Amino acid sequence: MLTLAADIEVLTRFGRALADPIRCRILLALREAPAHPADLADALEISRTRLSNHLACLRDCGLVVAVPVGRRIRYELADERLGHALGHLRTAVVAVEADRTCPDAETKGCC
Repeated sequence: MLTLAADIEVLTRFGRALADPIRCRILLALREAPAHPADLADALEISRTRLSNHLACLRDCGLVVAVPVGRRIRYELADERLGHALGHLRTAVVAVEADRTCPDAETKGCC
């Protein structure tokens, strides 16, 4: 049972990280290569403050790590398997009809 709880916690953290489009973009960028915050902010066209907040969330979720490089910090995925998982998620077939959206999407903010 302890393993199940741990598995659920890992999936919950991963889901929390993927719940925001900016965090998804950060993870996909880091999947390609480690990066410094300033370079990530420029590449994603977001402010450094906003990026910093999202990186903090991703660190708290355990998905990225900050690696000191001289006087700078570089971010990378915490485990190379996360890059593979992101690749699989990107290509997974979602069982939703292409011409239909969730009926609750507008009222509940889902989908």
